[in-house]
Amino acid sequence: MNNRKKLIIKEVILEILGSIIGALIMAVGVALFLLPNQLSSGGVAGIATITYYLLNIPMGMMILIINIPLFILAIFKIGKYFFIKTLIGTASLSFFIDILDKLEPLTNDRFLACVYGGIVLGIGTAILLKSNSSTGGSDLVSYIAKKYKPSLQSGNIIVIIDIVIVTLNMIFFKEIEIGLYSAIAIYLMGKVIDILFEGIDFTKLIIIISDRSEEIYTGIKEKIERGTTGLYGKGMYTDKEKLVLMCVAPRREVSRIKVISRRIDPHSFIIITNSREVVGQGFKR
Repeated sequence: MNNRKKLIIKEVILEILGSIIGALIMAVGVALFLLPNQLSSGGVAGIATITYYLLNIPMGMMILIINIPLFILAIFKIGKYFFIKTLIGTASLSFFIDILDKLEPLTNDRFLACVYGGIVLGIGTAILLKSNSSTGGSDLVSYIAKKYKPSLQSGNIIVIIDIVIVTLNMIFFKEIEIGLYSAIAIYLMGKVIDILFEGIDFTKLIIIISDRSEEIYTGIKEKIERGTTGLYGKGMYTDKEKLVLMCVAPRREVSRIKVISRRIDPHSFIIITNSREVVGQGFKR
């Protein structure tokens, strides 16, 4: 029991540290790339960018102010532990943005700012998400909305909020380029999050339908030493039962598996698709 408590405490500490580190990296992307170039990452940060230039209110402070009513609405709707980590993440982001805003921006080129700002924001956000935390804003709005109406899609809510806020940025600054560059930053941020969560070397899922499945399985096993799973299926057109092979393999092995299958059975039907994540023997554990 003591060991279990130690593991839980260790996990909590690591997640809180992850929330703070993720918030710091996000703040670098905002304060040293996007904000000085009037670019927006959508969400609460986009509103704070407008008030920063319009009312001269520190961006971090405004992010915290906007999130307060959201926290009040969410306090009874989300778990206590998640609420505490989100509070830490939001406070950390606000604090780091206002500290880093006092430094010189790393670039005044909007294109470079949107590219590197989006990448850095993506890295920070991914670390935060891996720590099961958040910085409030759009994420919190979508979470609250889903609690009241479960049929709503979180992704759609966040996209709509980002579109509205980036549009407001364009209207306020009277520059279409701001919206275009901001869209690039948001896109890159999303892509970086996907890469850090799923990797870039996607594993392939190969499905082979053949009358000579046993021979194909043996060929793959002997020549590539790759495991294969047999699933019994029925061809509805032919009304015949067949052994369908399912094989998960790295991208580099796909062509060899195709060659083995086609040599044994030129009429084999092969389906190849991406597998975002594979957990188990021979892959991620």
